[in-house]
Amino acid sequence: MNPKNAMRFLLRFILKPLSFVPAFLMMYIIFSFSAQDGTTSSNLSYSVSYKAVSFADRALDLELTDKQVARCIRRIHFYVRKLAHFSEYFLLAVTIAFPLYVYGIRGIWIVITGGILCVGFAALDELHQYFVSGRSCSARDVLIDSCGSLFGILCVRIFGYIGRKTIFEPLSRRR
Repeated sequence: MNPKNAMRFLLRFILKPLSFVPAFLMMYIIFSFSAQDGTTSSNLSYSVSYKAVSFADRALDLELTDKQVARCIRRIHFYVRKLAHFSEYFLLAVTIAFPLYVYGIRGIWIVITGGILCVGFAALDELHQYFVSGRSCSARDVLIDSCGSLFGILCVRIFGYIGRKTIFEPLSRRR
């Protein structure tokens, strides 16, 4: 093996396993959010809701009163919490599916493998919340998490396919 190929092999040997680090980081972040007690979690999502309503008020020049702002926050608070579930698991799925793609898992197998990992983590995360003060275990949240995961995996499949067809295959034909 020539030195150039040896270096390429060594880099792949080291870097490929490191591609899972973002997935473990995302799992830690999700676990940390789930470990918050009910009051802390609710206050965090309330804060996000308040910022969203305040931004919309300023951007659209609505001049809402404090009472109207509070009513808007109550209306969107539930959806903000569920959007957080969806987006957390979308990011988890991307950080899981991308390394699987790098390892050559493609097609339906990336959906199945990534889906099992993400949905399994979602179910364990909800079970974890059952033991946290002021939190509960919800099958609906697992379903929302699963939808976010599926969307993330499908995005990786689409971008991987486009990248392979438009960048990597043309480059490999030049040799």
